[in-house]
Amino acid sequence: MLRRYYERVMNLLSSILLGILQGLTEFLPVSSSGHLVLAQYFFGLKASNDIVLEVFLHLGTLVAVLIYYRKTLWELTRSLFVFKGTVENSANRHNRTLVLYLVLATLATGLVYYLFGDLFESFFAKPLLVALMLAVTGFIVFASDFMKSNSIPASEMGVVRSVIIGIIQGIAIIPGISRSGSTIAGALFTGVKRQDAAKFSFLLSIPAIIAANLANLKELTQLTGSKLVNYTSGAIAACLVAYLVISFLMRLIQTARLKYFAYYCWLVALFSVVYILSDKV
Repeated sequence: MLRRYYERVMNLLSSILLGILQGLTEFLPVSSSGHLVLAQYFFGLKASNDIVLEVFLHLGTLVAVLIYYRKTLWELTRSLFVFKGTVENSANRHNRTLVLYLVLATLATGLVYYLFGDLFESFFAKPLLVALMLAVTGFIVFASDFMKSNSIPASEMGVVRSVIIGIIQGIAIIPGISRSGSTIAGALFTGVKRQDAAKFSFLLSIPAIIAANLANLKELTQLTGSKLVNYTSGAIAACLVAYLVISFLMRLIQTARLKYFAYYCWLVALFSVVYILSDKV
């Protein structure tokens, strides 16, 4: 009985630790999914369904972004139902356009997932590949700091830019590729100004996370009580930490100081590759 109690406590602590890790890495450009895969490999943190655990942790970060952008989300929603010729008509029109671009980007992400989702998700079982993808993230993030300051607001990015960003988000399903880092870099590369690039990336994560949960609805409803408690605890930890991280990242993006995360990604990738290869010898 003591052994069973010990195992339950350790599983709970493992979920909370992974939740903290998720909250720290979801919005920082260092790939939360990559860190979860590597953490489970290094520390032997086994879950009965890794995809379901990640979905729960993403739910926590989803709540964080909903709270952080609650005013923006309200304005976007309100603009869909206000068409009167008021002083705010221009702002509402810009908000409706932004919603359109978010929808187009989400559809592009969905298409990539439909075509390559099974392949990308198979990479979760390949920690060496994940480590290499983390190194790729480092190059993406490093390059983003050297992109010139742009002036195109998100509400004027156009169809082509929104689709490109959506495709990039779809590719970022690959563990080790940072969703936030790659979509922000993609937006900057296409000319979107820095603050709007980050805002669009965070807003774009909302439908993606919701879709991931819908895709795994059957598995979520079949969780046992103990696993549900563990996963929920991890989600709460992810939410609390992620909320604190978002505002910090916004300041770094505006001052073009993301390259420090590139150094971190390269360091983790190098360590991981050496460790994994030596572990297989």
